[in-house]
Formats: sequence, C-alpha cells, structure tokens
Amino acid sequence: MRIDIITIFPEMFDGAFNHSIVKRAQQKGHAEIYLHQLRDYATNKHKNVDDAPFGGGAGMVMMIEPIANCIDKLKSEREYDEVIYTSPDGPILNQKTANKLSLLNNIILLCGHYKGIDERIREHYITSEISIGNFVLSGGELAAAVITDAIIRLIPGVLNDETSALSDSFQDDLVSPPVYTRPAEFNGWKVPDILLSGNERLINQWKHEQSVERTRLRRPDMID
Repeated sequence: MRIDIITIFPEMFDGAFNHSIVKRAQQKGHAEIYLHQLRDYATNKHKNVDDAPFGGGAGMVMMIEPIANCIDKLKSEREYDEVIYTSPDGPILNQKTANKLSLLNNIILLCGHYKGIDERIREHYITSEISIGNFVLSGGELAAAVITDAIIRLIPGVLNDETSALSDSFQDDLVSPPVYTRPAEFNGWKVPDILLSGNERLINQWKHEQSVERTRLRRPDMID
C-alpha cells in the first residue's frame, strides 16, 4: 500500500512513522509512505500557500494552486483510490473505515491548515473527508498520522500475529475485554480463574461477556 501525504510540516511525521509498527511495515515492504512539501508546488517566489479569504473574515485560507499542482502531479504518475482531506467537519474515523481503507492500493492524505482549504479543492479533488474527533487541531498532520497508523496495522503481514488486529476494540462493535499477564497474583490481586483454566470455549465466552459489559458501561453510545 502507498500513502502520499501533502503537508507544509513534513518533519512532524518523523516520530510517528520511524518507530514501532509503521516503521516495520515500511521495512517489510508492506507499506510506502511519501511526504510532499506543499510549498514546493507554490507558484510565487515566496512559496506562499495561503492567502486572505474572499469576503473577509479572520484567518487565512490554503490556496487552490499549490494543492492542485501537487495532486495533479501525483495522479499523473499512478491511479489513486482515494484523495482524503483531514477535516474537522468530515465523518469521524472508526474501525470500519480503517478496515475499508486498508484494502486499497494508493491513497492521498491532504493535511489542512489555517481556516481550511479553498472549497474548490474539496469540490473537484477530494473524494472523502475524515475527522478524528469533535475538536479542532492546529493542522491536519496529527490526524493524518492517526489515520495512517490505523490503516497500516491492518495490512496483512504487518503484525506478527495477524489475529491480534481481529480482536482489537471496535472490530466487532464492542470494546476489548480486560487482559492480564504474569504474575497470576500480585499484591493479593489475582487474575480471574477462568483465564487460567485452559478451557478455550469458556474463556472465549467470558471474554465476550466482558466486552459486552464494558461496552455497556464505558461506551453506551455503541450499544444498539
């Protein structure tokens, strides 16, 4: 899978993409991530990518030309399944969306800034928009990093145990059950006996019951 990210702050991704699962996915050849400095596609000598909004108002708007130039160049080199804008007013990212995106071959992520991007980009270039929550960030880079991480970990071969992703929270519309590891007792606090029983059927039943109860208590918005 190839992910192209258009940004004015490519250095913000250094930590997110050069460690842990995302780094290993790139090293194994399961994922390719390319960062594109939007200012390289600006048409003026000062490499400006923003300007004052027509009609007045506070803040600046990301200009249409640099973004269009960058996307046009990328699309001239390969086909893209999605051109995604990280927008606070887009649908909120969920596990089903991450699952769907992980099956694609090539996507573009456009990181917004300032008061947003020229609306004509949204009308003529963007195929979908994604938000990571009902709040506003300084820019779309953190959102793009979250989206990238959520997608890449689902690609077959990325995780050492592929079944791990299938048991994550939200995969079955429930949060995950509690988990434990050694020692079986610490400070008098014991691991539930069922997890030490070796009875796979009863253990799976317990895990499901715990997931349902945790979802009811902690995420009642997910209960139908």
